[in-house]
Amino acid sequence: MTKLLVNFYPVIPTKDEQEREAMRPIGRNSEKYNEVVHGMTDIVRAADNLGVWGVGCIEHHFHSEGYEVGPSPGVLNAYWAAITENVRLGALGYVMSTQNPFRVAEETAVLSHLTNGRYFVGFARGFQDRWTDVIGQHLGACATHDGVTSEEDQRNRDIWTEQVELVVDSWTKESIEHNTPLWQVPSPYETGIKWWMSESTKRLGAEGEVDEGGHVRRVSVVPAPYQKEIPQVFVAMAGSVDSVKYAAKRGYSPLYFSSIERTAEFAKIYQKEANMAGHNFSLGQNCAGVRWFAIGETEKEAREKVLHHDADITKNFYSHFRKVAGRADTQNDTNAPLESWVDAFCDNPQNMVGTVSSIRDELVKAWKDNPLEYLCYIPHYAQQPKEDVIETIRIIQEEIKPALDELTQYESYEECA
Repeated sequence: MTKLLVNFYPVIPTKDEQEREAMRPIGRNSEKYNEVVHGMTDIVRAADNLGVWGVGCIEHHFHSEGYEVGPSPGVLNAYWAAITENVRLGALGYVMSTQNPFRVAEETAVLSHLTNGRYFVGFARGFQDRWTDVIGQHLGACATHDGVTSEEDQRNRDIWTEQVELVVDSWTKESIEHNTPLWQVPSPYETGIKWWMSESTKRLGAEGEVDEGGHVRRVSVVPAPYQKEIPQVFVAMAGSVDSVKYAAKRGYSPLYFSSIERTAEFAKIYQKEANMAGHNFSLGQNCAGVRWFAIGETEKEAREKVLHHDADITKNFYSHFRKVAGRADTQNDTNAPLESWVDAFCDNPQNMVGTVSSIRDELVKAWKDNPLEYLCYIPHYAQQPKEDVIETIRIIQEEIKPALDELTQYESYEECA
């Protein structure tokens, strides 16, 4: 069975570019954001009622322009947990090149309990300099994208890897100790921490947490997650084979931000590496493909939706950090009208624009070669209105997904874990 995963990239809506400029910085407009955050709640409820597998939200910061306003996915997850019954919830994902891994381990463990195990966790490396470099400065982190040096990219990867492993160790081990240039646990590592309640900790805490001299030598991160093992982990990736192999060896779910062709290549690498590491995945199993959708009764109607829902963010945000397929003439031209950006969105291989039947046929063709376990839909809500997002979710869940289910006849993650 293919599982639908909806991941919010919250956009503060305006009627046109002129209104966005007149209301600058609209990302700080309290009335607008209040409408957006409560509208997300309605969408989450609808997704739960429609039987959607999971709902998540990105972590991004400092979006004064009103694009991708998602600073606190964990807070949203906690609220959604109280209003849903079946849908899984999570963050896609925590940018671990900037985070405190112990706080992430604690927060996500609490969330796993609030949801009674209906919880997954996503980890991303961070590609936006403006906030990754600021929030990750205490770690010496910088964003990773095509414009950075290989040394900067490796620094990001090294920090990210160490931090993710610390989260997992915090989830799974009764106590931990760690000694690298990035983190010392305890700190200072050599002498330990003189602990005023050491006698009680010796009797009541984790084994080896305190030494005979009353110094903290290990720490116990509490609580442990609700799940018997660990929450399901998704790893966001776009073009790195190293990221595919990393996720495969650990059994984490890759979240592919890539074309159908590249996703198929990655899935083969993932299956090979995962099974060499002792997992038993079929092709496409445990993998997720990311897509943006604009669905209409006709091709013309679908393109009209792109104009109103997606052209603004494509022109004023996406165009500045990725090549928009086939539209080099308008790329980075902030004077070009929004109409000229419809083709740019439609030509991008991650975006699906058309009728229900045309999109279903395209996905079925892709799934025959690479039957992914997860289909991740990213709506540009609330530039895309709430009602249209809910209807798109319904269409995918009820009119497109059944055709994909026939092609994904393998055990679920939960059954293989």
